[in-house]
Amino acid sequence: ILARSGANPTLIERGRDVDRRTADVNRFWTSGQLDTTSNVQFGEGGAGTFSDGKLNSGTKDIRQRKVLEEFVSHGAPDEILYNAKPHIGTDRLRDVVKNMRNEIIHLGGQVLFQTCLTDIAFEKDTADADRVCSVTVKDAQGMHTIPCDCLVLAIGHSARDTFELLQQRAFRMSPKAFAVGLRIEHPAEMIRRAQYGDSPEAKFLPAADYKLTHQTEEGRAVYSFCMCPGGHIVNASSEPGMTAVNGMSYRARNARNSNSAIVVNITPEDFNGTGPLAGMEFQRYWERAAYQAGNGKVPLQLFGDYRRNQISTSYGTIIPDIKGQYAFANLNDCLPKFVNNAIIKGVMAFDHRIPGFASEDAVLCGIESRTSSPVRIERNEEFYSNYKGVYPCGEGAGYAGGITSAAVDGIKVAEAIAVHTGPSL
Repeated sequence: ILARSGANPTLIERGRDVDRRTADVNRFWTSGQLDTTSNVQFGEGGAGTFSDGKLNSGTKDIRQRKVLEEFVSHGAPDEILYNAKPHIGTDRLRDVVKNMRNEIIHLGGQVLFQTCLTDIAFEKDTADADRVCSVTVKDAQGMHTIPCDCLVLAIGHSARDTFELLQQRAFRMSPKAFAVGLRIEHPAEMIRRAQYGDSPEAKFLPAADYKLTHQTEEGRAVYSFCMCPGGHIVNASSEPGMTAVNGMSYRARNARNSNSAIVVNITPEDFNGTGPLAGMEFQRYWERAAYQAGNGKVPLQLFGDYRRNQISTSYGTIIPDIKGQYAFANLNDCLPKFVNNAIIKGVMAFDHRIPGFASEDAVLCGIESRTSSPVRIERNEEFYSNYKGVYPCGEGAGYAGGITSAAVDGIKVAEAIAVHTGPSL
């Protein structure tokens, strides 16, 4: 939208273009060698590129129709315009984001890959306010300064070094709630039968999904998150010595297993620390624990052994479908005790709705820690931060919870920039 308005935006992306990024991710899954700038979290398209590509959203904003139309115009199937639960799939998303990039360039913008934001400079705008005047970035040639009077911080929920930079530069930020937990796998056929029954016509229906919630007697919310029917679990780590997982589906959703995160709400009162980045450090602490438990591989455990607090030694009837290396470990060591207890209670409760959900053989792995940003970068009613010209945006800034809502927020920010700077949208 900014490119179409004539703003000639420059998009700086620390990772690589989607084709090279895909090769980097596959190499990591095979070898375990992490590229901290090009992985499941970082690179063209962000974390959503390696996901199920879900486009359903709780937002009622009319801009979400615009988001779906943009996806279709850039190569997504037009059925997302009328399906109740639209999804694209990671294989189709890769082409879509590439087409979006090419349009930005065609309209006069530029996209700088392998270019990481390292600093922000300000100048006095009025007696009581500072305004952004330039950014410093690092690329293969070294450090460079790019003048600007408008900076959109659409940084994603995993740009932890950028959160640290913003804290150093006295941006107003606050910790926010999020959720952590584990991924669980069941046979896709089991979920299909539970949701559709044994009718022969069920084979013509799309891959079956579910959405489950439970409130424990202690008041903890346990719920399924980012359910991937006929999908894969992926090692989604982005920092050395830490392990995080996510779910991913291709367009066909025809893998043998279906998986979902089973997560528990975490509030700032649960953090072992203070300040706006306490939630981020909470995530890091338990991601390190998961890395150590799996000795660098994704830690895995059968649900029955998880309940008994013992390491699994063999698989049952379910063979895991994980992109990346994995190993048996005790997942009780990878999360706080109150989270483990809530997950067990939640899975047992979900078994009443989907028979077999609490099977002893159900495969768990972890940890799922990047459900949403642990930080909110404060902004005013005109969408800019305590520094004029800096617009926190999307999920990483704490104003969205998925692909569609983040895109909607992006549209809002683009509209605000047009109002403040003059270009006509």
